[in-house]
Parts: sequence; C-alpha cells; structure tokens
Amino acid sequence: PDLDDPPSNAIFLRLLLVLRRPTSFDPTMASRIEYSEKYCDEHNEYRHVILPKDLAKQLPKNRLLSESEWRGIGVQQSRGWQHYALHRPEPHILLFRRPLGTDPQTGRQDPELARRAINDEYKGQMGLPRDMYSQ
Repeated sequence: PDLDDPPSNAIFLRLLLVLRRPTSFDPTMASRIEYSEKYCDEHNEYRHVILPKDLAKQLPKNRLLSESEWRGIGVQQSRGWQHYALHRPEPHILLFRRPLGTDPQTGRQDPELARRAINDEYKGQMGLPRDMYSQ
C-alpha cells in the first residue's frame, strides 16, 4: 500500500484499540478476570465481571465501556453483552446484560430463542437458572 493512502477500517480500528488500551495492559491480567454465573429476569440475562483492581483503576470512571473497550482490556464473553451500569461502590465490577433469546454467536436476538426464553427450555440450554417462581 502507498503511504499516502488512508488506512483501511480494519487497520484503523486495531490501531484505536491499541491506543485506547490502558498503557500498562498486561495480557496475563486477562487470566485474573473473574466471571459470574449468568442470572436472569423475565427480559434479560445478566452477569458481572470482576476485574483486577489495578486494571480497573486505569479505566474511565464516569461512563460505560463500549464493546471494543471491554474486549480490549481482556474481557472475553460471547456476543450480545452490553455494559449497562456502573457499580460505584465497587468500580472493578462490570455489570453486563443482554436480552433473553440472544444468539451467542451473532449477538442478535433470535425470535425463536426469544419465544423459548419464556419457558425453561432456553434457560436450561444457556445455563441459566430455571424459573424459580413456577411450582
């Protein structure tokens, strides 16, 4: 490629991820990230991710992380998860959610999975707790 040509989108995005990554990012830190079991309500499935405190100190304090940002610091999970809330007492805990019926490979809500999400079949397949209110 000619040096005067603008960078491709893929190269530009990779460069942004590297530039936005905390300066002392250590790939081994990803092995210290802890993931909760999934839990759910009638609309969403949830999970929380516990970051090493030294990594969390380097993150923005007053805003949610984009998917490229949380993946860039080493959080690994299937598609469709959204960082949806800040837990101010414990900023090293990231709170995630996605709609019930989300296809973990595409990140899109599948109408058939969403229909099945109402019953325990989907919850069992996705490793979610069964409906604790049904008798």
